[in-house]
Amino acid sequence: MSTTPAPANPKVGFVSLGCPKALVDSERILTQLRMEGYDVVSTYEDADVVVVNTCGFIDSAKAESLEVIGEAIKENGKVIVTGCMGVEEGNIRKVHPSVLAVTGPQQYEQVVNAVHDAVPPRQDHNPLIDLVPPQGIKLTPRHYAYLKISEGCNHSCSFCIIPSMRGKLVSRPVGDVLDEAQRLVKAGVKELLVISQDTSAYGVDVKYRTGFWNGAPVKTRMTELCEALSTLGVWVRLHYVYPYPHVDELIPLMAAGKILPYLDIPFQHASPKVLKAMKRPAFEDKTLARIKNWREICPDLIIRSTFIVGFPGETEEDFQYLLNWLTEAQLDRVGCFQYSPVEGAPANLLDAAIVPDDVKQDRWDRFMAHQQAISSARLQMRVGREIEVLVDEVDEQGAVGRCFFDAPEIDGNVFIDNGSNLKPGDKVWCKVTDADEYDLWAEQI
Repeated sequence: MSTTPAPANPKVGFVSLGCPKALVDSERILTQLRMEGYDVVSTYEDADVVVVNTCGFIDSAKAESLEVIGEAIKENGKVIVTGCMGVEEGNIRKVHPSVLAVTGPQQYEQVVNAVHDAVPPRQDHNPLIDLVPPQGIKLTPRHYAYLKISEGCNHSCSFCIIPSMRGKLVSRPVGDVLDEAQRLVKAGVKELLVISQDTSAYGVDVKYRTGFWNGAPVKTRMTELCEALSTLGVWVRLHYVYPYPHVDELIPLMAAGKILPYLDIPFQHASPKVLKAMKRPAFEDKTLARIKNWREICPDLIIRSTFIVGFPGETEEDFQYLLNWLTEAQLDRVGCFQYSPVEGAPANLLDAAIVPDDVKQDRWDRFMAHQQAISSARLQMRVGREIEVLVDEVDEQGAVGRCFFDAPEIDGNVFIDNGSNLKPGDKVWCKVTDADEYDLWAEQI
């Protein structure tokens, strides 16, 4: 008796650009498509349609997004565009008029509907047979995951257009966040990376409303969220933390080992004049005092930050002020960007001297050299000490992982020479044997 083969599942290719917050958006879209019977494929030629999740934060990111859209059109032909650059549909269609649909960030239903229009789902798909894992589709390795706690931002920084793309702050219900975290841990995640546009502001929009998790009341507030996450027995790492006064409440949790002693704070500059032009709080003197106090409470505290050099009106005196501040602050992990105007950002209208490109480059070079010396000295202090390492990769040379002061893809690595017996996701105690400006070398204990 002959049987008719079942029709193949429609196939979707996906390219996710930009920050971890966009990656979480991609995971959510892919989870929905998998629930509807779509297969996710890794090559253009295997896909029936390709979705490109774009970044639109700065000009170089927009250029990369347009380039990737063009590549997808060339290799596949059927392309749907979403993400932050999606708010500029006219600019996208001007370069790539053949895209099937364009949607902005967080417009999950519109993206899924566009996929339906391009490649309809199978009518006989049974979601009770083709199950999606409880934690959803993840684009990170199995042992770590990003946990998004809110959307949008209430700040009005003059160099940024994120609020106009992603809207004002909207906090996720605390019970939903903690339920997701619990599902991820049950699925094998060893590290939760808490992300949002402004993690410190979590709950402000709902007046820190009390929610419930596992039958107990929990406030929709960063401190209480961290307390609850600490009960899951995994690393909890905080990103995009603005130094509001209540951040001080987190330091004792870090000192007690409840969450990782790691703060990612985007300071952006130190000169009061530049901070004012950026429309950011100019409390650099108090910030230095707070950093000193934090380290007295939690000596192992690691602080990472990002800065902008060459902002309109930045003088050599402002820049030197920043270098001196870095010397005082002794930050551990630092990134630096040269200012570039973003279409629609208020900074474009500032009545201030534009810093020439060659001066920007010179300041960036000097900034990086200055900070490298600080980072190198701070890492040298770790030589001879014991650290816990989460393994990311293993080959015949050994293992590559991260310790508590290394976030994936943006910070350094720990190279374990005698770690070829390990596997990704293992946690192991090591003794540090060497260090350079960014990375550590260690041996298993």
